[in-house]
Amino acid sequence: MTGADPILAAQAIASGAMCGLIWFVQIVHYPMFARILGEHARKYAKEHQQRTTLVVGPLMLVELAAALMIAVYPPGGIGRGVAMFGLVLVLLLWLSTALVQMPLHARLEREGHDPEVIEALVRTNWVRTVLWSVRALLSVWMLHTAAWAG
Repeated sequence: MTGADPILAAQAIASGAMCGLIWFVQIVHYPMFARILGEHARKYAKEHQQRTTLVVGPLMLVELAAALMIAVYPPGGIGRGVAMFGLVLVLLLWLSTALVQMPLHARLEREGHDPEVIEALVRTNWVRTVLWSVRALLSVWMLHTAAWAG
């Protein structure tokens, strides 16, 4: 066991959890926003943000910390380029979340039911769905590769 193993494992767990969560959100949760009408829509949007942050916040922080550590100190068998690619994916996910999805959620909380905003949320979230899928695969590959290299 190397010092990198727990970091790689934490990354794989966080990325895998976020991958599963984002697919659920993309296929089930976000489309159902369209069914919440009236005053309930604003309350639902606010509660969604609060509850979601409790789940995704820690996972995203673990994923970011692990990706940073791996990029700075790539484990055996994992080149710096691959490690940096993993970090870039995380940064793109954070940017998309902060600059696209969070403002759309804020609009739903402020304005309530808006089919155009909901459609934009579903459409733009495909970026995060693809990125987290790639992150999950990459994190498992890193874990496997480092195990065989060590």
